[in-house]
Amino acid sequence: TWCFFHPSMDEQARRRLDLANSLRTALQRDEFHLVYQPQVYADSGRVFGAEALLRWQPTGEGLVSPAEFIPVAEEIGLILPLGEWVIQQACDQARRWQDAGLNCRVAVNVSGVQIYRSDVVAALQRAAQHAGISPALIQLELTESTLIDDSILIQDVIGGLKAIGASVAIDDFGTGYSSLAYLKRFKVDKLKIDRSFIADAATNEEGAAMSRAVISIARSLNMRAIAEGVETADQLAFLLGAGCNEIQGYYFSKPLLPDAFADFAQRHR
Repeated sequence: TWCFFHPSMDEQARRRLDLANSLRTALQRDEFHLVYQPQVYADSGRVFGAEALLRWQPTGEGLVSPAEFIPVAEEIGLILPLGEWVIQQACDQARRWQDAGLNCRVAVNVSGVQIYRSDVVAALQRAAQHAGISPALIQLELTESTLIDDSILIQDVIGGLKAIGASVAIDDFGTGYSSLAYLKRFKVDKLKIDRSFIADAATNEEGAAMSRAVISIARSLNMRAIAEGVETADQLAFLLGAGCNEIQGYYFSKPLLPDAFADFAQRHR
């Protein structure tokens, strides 16, 4: 047989191994933190919530992209304690903002591994009780690919989350396994339009059509639609005309540290 090798293959394998080893101690070293990207009502620009985004900065190094370390964390099982840490941090932050007179719902991304290998409902309930807040201040975001793997389990999880008052959104809707059947089966609250549709919605008819379709589906099923990745005034104008409910993206603000988010939200109330 013939085998082909390039030094970059070895470099990638070593990088992945180094990441895995570093991740195992990152929680104990307090190397993770959350930033919060404002979410606003499309028509008024008023801030109503934030998406919590995980950041990792190993000691003495620069930030590592979530696209790089999240798959490794899922592979080695670290995503379970890390996911619970994120939920607890989001609840604690929601409480601090509430104490400061700022009632903001915090959206938290949940990995499929967390859904299938842990009790997300119990984790959120514990975290909310520990923080002294209502679970209604937390929204969990699930990806489409998570929804199709085990419909009975997912249905139970979503039902459990809604029973304790939390809300549920489908992240990056339209990029995976979109099905009207599962939208009927899973009583979610919100559809999140993927940034790839928004990027050229103001100039490309196909992107515009996809965005309008998602917004129309959400409206027809009594859900809300939120667009992520909004970066220009033209994109905002298109989404307003299409009837999108909520917006987030660099046009309004990049992800912010908690104090900076609070200042931003106070200015846009």
